[in-house]
Amino acid sequence: MEILCSGARCPVQEQRTRWERKRACTARELLETERRYQEQLGLVATYFLRILKAKGTLRPPERQALFGSWELIYGASQELLPYLEEGHWGQGLEGFCHHLELYNQFAANSERSQTTLQEQLKKNKGFRRFVRLQEGRPEFEGLQLQDLLSLPLQRLQQYENLIIALAENTGPNSPDHQQLTRAARLISETAQRVHAIGQKQKNDQHLQRVQALLSGRQAKGLTSGRWFLHQGWLLVVPLHGEPRPRMFFLFTDVLLMAKPRPPLHLLQSGTFACKALYPMAQCQLRRVFGHSGSPCGGLLSLSFPHEKLLLMSTDQEELSRWYHSLTWAINGRKN
Repeated sequence: MEILCSGARCPVQEQRTRWERKRACTARELLETERRYQEQLGLVATYFLRILKAKGTLRPPERQALFGSWELIYGASQELLPYLEEGHWGQGLEGFCHHLELYNQFAANSERSQTTLQEQLKKNKGFRRFVRLQEGRPEFEGLQLQDLLSLPLQRLQQYENLIIALAENTGPNSPDHQQLTRAARLISETAQRVHAIGQKQKNDQHLQRVQALLSGRQAKGLTSGRWFLHQGWLLVVPLHGEPRPRMFFLFTDVLLMAKPRPPLHLLQSGTFACKALYPMAQCQLRRVFGHSGSPCGGLLSLSFPHEKLLLMSTDQEELSRWYHSLTWAINGRKN
């Protein structure tokens, strides 16, 4: 239905003009960045992956672990770009969405890829020399292979931002509105899954590090299946006597208190013995003092059914970090 406007200005037409301007700007940015992205994918495929395959510097399993689904992701970009250049946004992105699983696979392999890269750089002299030579090519503009391997996951975030903006600024009467809206939803869902994969990988690294710090029979399996939040030294304030420094590890479900092993311990020096495990579902938290932001620190009270902890820090910022992390763990269990 045609909308008639009286006077010199028409708000509806002005809004349409703004949408068209934003759509054109977003479409241009998507096209230009896709060209650059495809160029970078091709450079890595040409100067790293294919030469490594031809030279046999890495065995096939190591090469696959390092690059994952890189060549397939490159192929997906090669399919997409001609559609973008011809202005067939909806059709091109609809087809591109069939390749989104490649980005899930690439994210799931990213930790293995970085581990393989570091291992091969350390023990494979030929590979180390080859990587340094290729990284020095002017085409890579000073980027190292480690940086280049993160390009697909960075591009996925760009896809999400640009394609959501493209869909939002495409009118409902446009022939590619439904295609763009569906593509935006599918790409956003993929970006969320990739983010979750990255969060789990980071958490697994934290758990491995914490588990390595704990020693003794009681420490076995303490971190398995948990989500790490925070760690650090706090002073435990007893009813009588002097405060005692203890290392605390906070997870979403428990607070672990540990005591350092003696520095002269033959086998376990530098590790911690688990002294107590407190369930966060049963915790009541209160800040006793340290509200004002003064540099003198403060005191936290943690109440459990059969025990009460008074924890002190002389660092106000660290105390605030602990308070917010503990609050998050308690509220997270209740929500």
